[in-house]
Amino acid sequence: MGQSAKQLFKEANTLLEKLVNEKRLKANGVVAFYPANSINDDIEIYADETRETTLFTYFGLRQQTLKPKIDGIQKPNMCLSDFIAPKETGIEDYIGLFAVTAGEGGDFYEKKFLEDHDDYGSIMFKALTDRLAEAFAEYMHERVRVDLWGYSMNETLTKDDLIKESYKGIRPAPGYPACPEHTVKKDMFTVLNTCDIGMELTDSLAMKPASSVSGFYFSHPEAKYFSVDKIDQDQLKDMALRRGVDIEQLRIWLATNLR
Repeated sequence: MGQSAKQLFKEANTLLEKLVNEKRLKANGVVAFYPANSINDDIEIYADETRETTLFTYFGLRQQTLKPKIDGIQKPNMCLSDFIAPKETGIEDYIGLFAVTAGEGGDFYEKKFLEDHDDYGSIMFKALTDRLAEAFAEYMHERVRVDLWGYSMNETLTKDDLIKESYKGIRPAPGYPACPEHTVKKDMFTVLNTCDIGMELTDSLAMKPASSVSGFYFSHPEAKYFSVDKIDQDQLKDMALRRGVDIEQLRIWLATNLR
């Protein structure tokens, strides 16, 4: 590690110790589990075990890139709905939702850095709280696997295993490669009552506090992260019909994924 890196690491730890000792910055989170089934590329999330009332539908995007063959077998184009049992099978499957933040109380520090004209301290604080939010999300995912949902109760992983994501299940977040479209966060935040933990969305669907993470929990043993990448106009038109939204509006929401 170079001298500059060592100095940065030292300063980050000094700030972290200050945040811990002052106890102004707080972490908060909510997780929930709901009955769910897939219908083609979409996932219906139900209010209760009767599966009669749909809380909301996650409209999935499927990869449309040409995949190579491995040992003569064509690799599939994936969609998150592949990891939830199809409704037609009658299998009663489930999905998890979560929202966590490490930024509650952060306004105090952001104001202080601004008043002190301390741009470096402000950048360091934001970077540190972002890492804390990700660490909190990782911790809650472990709790979900071994305790709260308990689909992997006998998990015994080292830190290296966790870094390599050697666990069962995934926790994709809206805006990330597997589910790049953000609007589903409106439904997620409503269902999770995130206002109770001090989390909300801006008009542009950014999370407040900024040091926050939200997403889904999938327990399927073969679930893995992937990137949707570019999609064609046929999928855009099909999704517009499924969602009942204007195709031009959808084109704006999916701009970065359109060919």
